[in-house]
Amino acid sequence: MDLTALQQLLAALPSGRVACVGDLMVDRFVYGEVSRVSPEAPIPVLARTRELVMLGAAGNVARNVSALGGSVMLIGLIGGDSEGHEALRLVGQERGIEGFLVTDASRPTTLKTRFVSGNQQLLRVDLEESRVADGECEQRLVRTIRDVADGVGVILVSDYGKGVVTPAVIAACREAASAGARVIVDSKARSFARYGAVDIIKPNAAELAYATDMPTSTDEEVEAALARALELCEARSVLVTRAAKGMSLAVRGEPVRHFHGTPKAVFDASGAGDTTIAALGLALAAGASIEAAIEIGLLASGVAVGKVGTATVTPDELMEAALSAHLAPAEAKIATPQRMVDEVARWRAKGLRVGFTNGCFDVLHRGHVAYLNQARGWCDRLIVGLNSDRSVRALKGEGRPVNDLESRALVLAGLGSVDLVVPFNEDTPIKLIEAARPDVLVKGSDYTESEVVGAREVRSWGGDVRLAAIVEGFSTTAAIARMTGTNR
Repeated sequence: MDLTALQQLLAALPSGRVACVGDLMVDRFVYGEVSRVSPEAPIPVLARTRELVMLGAAGNVARNVSALGGSVMLIGLIGGDSEGHEALRLVGQERGIEGFLVTDASRPTTLKTRFVSGNQQLLRVDLEESRVADGECEQRLVRTIRDVADGVGVILVSDYGKGVVTPAVIAACREAASAGARVIVDSKARSFARYGAVDIIKPNAAELAYATDMPTSTDEEVEAALARALELCEARSVLVTRAAKGMSLAVRGEPVRHFHGTPKAVFDASGAGDTTIAALGLALAAGASIEAAIEIGLLASGVAVGKVGTATVTPDELMEAALSAHLAPAEAKIATPQRMVDEVARWRAKGLRVGFTNGCFDVLHRGHVAYLNQARGWCDRLIVGLNSDRSVRALKGEGRPVNDLESRALVLAGLGSVDLVVPFNEDTPIKLIEAARPDVLVKGSDYTESEVVGAREVRSWGGDVRLAAIVEGFSTTAAIARMTGTNR
């Protein structure tokens, strides 16, 4: 997926509505330092420094949907215990998640406690009871699915084998999806047949091997295992995640397709599968093709494994990851708004003066180079806000830009006067200006200060507004006219 297509898809994600059904957990991470071995037994002594508590399993899927900008209805089961109250509190503080949690006072809320030192898990302690939900509890889950899943684009079923995903719950999900939604199952079950005619079953390679009794190391082995999986179930397709090897998709009646991501350094794989299915499902709910949804799922999982714990990812992080995959290290000056904020903080900590300018920079010419050199002379670090292809069209009309976003960003990043290039999709760069809070805002002298977007805001925090000289005889419009011969 090119950067323009990714940008358009990320902008569409907030339109996606997803229901997430399945086993809900509470994940507790206890962090500390190990500097000695216990005198009581040959085990490390963890000096606790901090603790984090977050939603796990189906809850982590919902968190990732929310972090990516989508809206999600979370349907699951909790116990009538303190961990259940903790789960309700955690759901309540997550923007974008509506919680519809059924309480079963006869069972504990699943709790997983991980003890971590130096990004290395030392021990995991589980409190759980893997018992199938039945009776009134199961009926409440079914009624809840029927009530809240209407109108969603995708129903994500997170089956960790703890008892929530019963045949009746699965049937309710398929029934709720009959109006046009897709059902995607993240399965750890031995048998995929239990899900019936869902749209996608998404195991990882080990789970696919477990369900088919077949090896899944090579592409050829995966293809054979996927064919066997489709024979054993009614699902329309099976998508297997293969860690650094990417994903492979088998659709009935079609050849297996392999999707290869960019290998990433893995700090913690906890919850990476949750991140993948959340990104995949939300992208489909927002109208993406299955190919684009798989690509964004690969991108999201690559970001997630670079974090510690059951982490979420954001659209800005996905764009950052895509830029890193597209660009050579020397071109790492192209950044997302969040990275811009982080860079500005580092620059300010060193006492550097930060400048900001913006534009379309469609066909870079001598006038642009002179302008940017002058802007850089007024600051120690210069940020260039770069209009996306959509916003260029809005400003300049059809037929523009001549060069796409990636090409324009690459050329700007190659200039010594430019320290950071930050694409933006809005009609004006005001959000970037407010986020960066530059010490100096630069525009061309063909503007008056009252016409400069962000001038009032920069003045309000004590910054300067400078108007750079324009080199006469050079403009993008004139350059295009010369290239097309329309100035003759």
